[in-house]
Amino acid sequence: MFPQLSEEVFPAPIKSVEAGSAAERAGVRPGDQLLRVNGQSVTDVLAYRHLLSQGKAALEISRPAAVPFFATPQDHHTIKMGEAAQTFFFEVEWEDPGLEFEEVLFDGIKKCANKCDFCYVHQMPRGFRKSLYIMDDDYRLSFLYGSFVTLTNLTEGDINRILDENLSPLYVSVHSSNQALRQDMMKWWKLKVKDQQATQITGMIERLSSIDLYTQIVLLPQRNDGENFDETLEYLTSRPNVISAAVVPIGLTDHRKNLPDVRPFNKEEAKDVIKRANIWRKKLLAERGTRFIFPSDEFYLLAGEPLPTEEEYEGFPMLENGVGMIRDFLTEGMPALPERLPTPKKVILGTGLLFAESLDLAVEPLRAIEGLEIEVRAIENQTFGKVTTVAGLLTGRCFRAAVKTGEADLLIVPPTTLRYGTELMIDNTSLSELAHTLGMPVKSGGSTLGELARVILGDVVSSGPQFGMSAHAVKENSKIDGSSQA
Repeated sequence: MFPQLSEEVFPAPIKSVEAGSAAERAGVRPGDQLLRVNGQSVTDVLAYRHLLSQGKAALEISRPAAVPFFATPQDHHTIKMGEAAQTFFFEVEWEDPGLEFEEVLFDGIKKCANKCDFCYVHQMPRGFRKSLYIMDDDYRLSFLYGSFVTLTNLTEGDINRILDENLSPLYVSVHSSNQALRQDMMKWWKLKVKDQQATQITGMIERLSSIDLYTQIVLLPQRNDGENFDETLEYLTSRPNVISAAVVPIGLTDHRKNLPDVRPFNKEEAKDVIKRANIWRKKLLAERGTRFIFPSDEFYLLAGEPLPTEEEYEGFPMLENGVGMIRDFLTEGMPALPERLPTPKKVILGTGLLFAESLDLAVEPLRAIEGLEIEVRAIENQTFGKVTTVAGLLTGRCFRAAVKTGEADLLIVPPTTLRYGTELMIDNTSLSELAHTLGMPVKSGGSTLGELARVILGDVVSSGPQFGMSAHAVKENSKIDGSSQA
């Protein structure tokens, strides 16, 4: 018998079929689409895996009419033709079908229900690729890739699914445990909130008590710092399911037209954040064996305070959130260096205003090599504005403005400026295009100091950023879930 079919369906294009798998034996091909499993529509790869974990599964596959269908039933994998000529079923029992999908989300990305004072999407200049303007807030991407979510757009069904499928850990943007303050900062849209209880952050943390939570606090000066910061930390440290708290300063651009007036942290305010965090870190290390609170690199640089040691980052769990990136970069020291180069070489290391001084100190040993001239150049951000000082948001436009044609033998750009798996910057400038414009080779620097040195000396090609696939890569291809979050 055919399984009873759900009415709504989210076709999932199949990218590849594993050789020798049940799907291949059933005649499934790349380009086919998964429609249902056991008669149920499948919203994402997590739901797909969950249905397979129940044992026997009947998969409904569709194929574009232009592609002929040849079925090769074998063993216990039965092929059943549905009513449509290009729709068929095959069954597996406690076996991976062998399918890889084009996307991990079949029903689209869930959109944000908030209008935060500090939202970076609202500060984006015009003219970039569409994916950069997607205000995503999807708990599934949080589980899969560690992206932070606010939880305010969850439905009762979402909450139950998180608990039932044990989607742990999740990464949650808390910002403040004070409900009134959090609402004032985030300003969620009433019509976009499906369940008012989802906006109650302390209630949500407690309801998700079986789910490990890595939390984030974006601090705004004179808003949720100071005593409010302490109150939030006091609450988070009281919850057994909260594993840690990353603390990052508000990120700003020069494109804040019609947005609330906010400003960056000054040195004294940054020092206060570090001081308060250190009091808690010392206490928690003694009581719980973890420092729990991890301020971002930016706070240490703004405050003029030394970075924590490698040990103090406890495995760098928040690396992609800008917590410990510099220390991780410095962990691998310089390789054995030659005394001289066979051919003189001038190298420009382009980086953001924030990291330039630290990088200049780190590469000092390279200046002892005869014939090698190293210049660390602090690149002002021409795209997002001077207030944006991080290296990862530099664009091709920034480098074209800061580097003269042919003035060096090699330009090295930070690997964090490149989209995952590509040589494209955020403004779609490629390294080859930039090299052609500037009349010199352009390479991506290393994710560690040692790798950077080897790139400079011509021994290796950069491995790219120290973190991999992320929610941003998913947004490049995914559609938006307009039905549930519009």
